[in-house]
Amino acid sequence: MSVDIEVRDAVAEIVLNRPEAMNSIDPPARAALHAAFERVAADPEIRVAIITGAGERAFCTGSDLKRTMPPAESYAQGAFGGDGRGDHLLRGFPRDTPVIAAVNGYAIGGGLEIALAADIRVCSPNAQFGLSEVRVGSIPGAGGTQRLTRAVGRSTAMQMLLTGDRIDAAEAHRTGLVSEVVGPPAVLLDRAREIAARIADNAPLAVRAVKRLAIDGADLPLDRGVELENYVWGLLRDTEDRIEGRTAFAEKRPPRYHGK
Repeated sequence: MSVDIEVRDAVAEIVLNRPEAMNSIDPPARAALHAAFERVAADPEIRVAIITGAGERAFCTGSDLKRTMPPAESYAQGAFGGDGRGDHLLRGFPRDTPVIAAVNGYAIGGGLEIALAADIRVCSPNAQFGLSEVRVGSIPGAGGTQRLTRAVGRSTAMQMLLTGDRIDAAEAHRTGLVSEVVGPPAVLLDRAREIAARIADNAPLAVRAVKRLAIDGADLPLDRGVELENYVWGLLRDTEDRIEGRTAFAEKRPPRYHGK
């Protein structure tokens, strides 16, 4: 399989599995990736997802330029035909389920765009990050120009976008592109699993609400964001999980959450 997915203990692991091609995305891999995203988004039993690449050389180097050519259909057909969702790289990406990108090696082009869509990014010391589309006469088409600027700031993002140059793991950590550099590469996935397990142990409705608030609130004025936060707090106030959390704290035991 070009994309593998395994679910264990409420955590889904999505593995881009084309190491012989630096885990680049060809049309079958693209379809398999969309299916994996949609499965994570639709399954309430999946509380966290991890996405990584097979091997230690590359997380993902974007589209396989040798096997990906412009589609026969027009852009309008792709945008408005079929189910109307188009066929962009991040189609079906989970809106509310937290996603951790474990970046091992190269995250270039669409590979970096996948990582940028994740909520938490950790990487190995040999990681390299870049949006090199301008070098092949294109632009990032899956949110790269927007998310990179938000992740690292305008000046650093513009330098990367306009030159197509890469940054290494140390610079990615300095700029906030990743939260941790984990080494050696062999332990990277273990660390991603540790983070995922800590998230999965928390109340699932609260976790999903926090993610949605953080993303949606980023585009709101502060007072509107706080107002939205207060509204969502009210929605969660009387949930079974919130009561369970307080009961478990008082009884000095681990809480048992059910997403209700």
